[in-house]
Amino acid sequence: MPSPAKFKKRIVRRIFKCFAVLAILGVVGIGVLLGSFWLEHRRELTLLTPTGSFAVGRALYDWVDDRTLDPLAPVPGTKRELLVWIWYPAAARRPFQTVDYLPARWRAAVKRQMGVLLTQFLTRDLARVHVHSIRDAEVSPQQRSHPVILMRAGLAALTTDYTTLAEDLASHGYVVVGLDAPYRSFVVVLHDGTVIPRAPQNNAEFLSGVDQEKLAIKLVQAWSADMSFVLDRLELLNSSDPSGKFQGRLDMRRVGVFGHSLGGATALQFCHNDSRCKAGIDVDGAPLGSVVTEGVTQPFMFLLSDHSREPDAETRPVKANIRSIYDHLRSDRRLEIVIRGANHFGFRDENPLPMRVMNALGIMRLDGRRQLALTAHYIDTFFDVYLKGAPASELEGQPTYPEIDYVH
Repeated sequence: MPSPAKFKKRIVRRIFKCFAVLAILGVVGIGVLLGSFWLEHRRELTLLTPTGSFAVGRALYDWVDDRTLDPLAPVPGTKRELLVWIWYPAAARRPFQTVDYLPARWRAAVKRQMGVLLTQFLTRDLARVHVHSIRDAEVSPQQRSHPVILMRAGLAALTTDYTTLAEDLASHGYVVVGLDAPYRSFVVVLHDGTVIPRAPQNNAEFLSGVDQEKLAIKLVQAWSADMSFVLDRLELLNSSDPSGKFQGRLDMRRVGVFGHSLGGATALQFCHNDSRCKAGIDVDGAPLGSVVTEGVTQPFMFLLSDHSREPDAETRPVKANIRSIYDHLRSDRRLEIVIRGANHFGFRDENPLPMRVMNALGIMRLDGRRQLALTAHYIDTFFDVYLKGAPASELEGQPTYPEIDYVH
């Protein structure tokens, strides 16, 4: 029979060994997880194939507004400048090359801003993401002109993060126009190579409560004004494009707008501010600004992810604001749908890799590509109904989409 002292030492050694084994297993587990992230980071990825009949082209413009100062630039007197991405129905030709998902200079700027851990392990290698947009393509000659859709990303996300939705819309005969802005987008690369990251004072993620809401409203108003400026420039491009590409090809009488998250709130406020908006979609964005009390008159859709597992105290005020706007719209000019199992961050092209792991473990309940496919379908169909005159019955429930809940 061992003495009490020896018995105590033996127990301590066993406990120490258990902790050592657990520590080793933890290190191995972290190593395996990082290794899987690294392999996933390097995997080639092709975005969902557009579902429309048109080929797709993409153009990039750097537009400076000589008459307006940027209210969110850190240096007073800075002129408003926007990087404008345009996806459009293209003339199909063979052979062809596709554009980079994100141009090389932009990829380098994103890497510098994000750091090694995020760019090597927790996000996709953007050089390995493949799109369907044709390089240097002419506008399709099949139609004289095409409706215009303005698209706004979420918070500081880049416009190209929503390439899947933009390409799909363009393949259905729309000219899709997205915009990034210095000091507000995560990072912007001007045509002369100048790299401008988001200014810290424009980062709503640093704030909470009332201060965060005030900044969000300020951002929404600035983005809405940017959209109006972009429409002005598109009208000029339509009347006199030096390259000839878009001259006479934009149907400026049929303008729609959609956005995700803060971009959805921006789309809503823009339709309130600018009568040139003929139909709009808020993709999972909480309404902000004067539109909450004053509403909109254009046909409008709220396309929402599944918030059923979130605290009611957080979702109740957002739902109340959406319901207030929705209830004041005519019954034939409104739609609210929820994608069951969808995640707020799943409307972008590719979820961050940890979110993909959560999807595999069942924590996220709907596959990201499925969520994108459903979103693209309803965005296309909504604009077809309200900008092209398609039958409203096309928006009604379909048995092939069991994830969709219509909110009445």
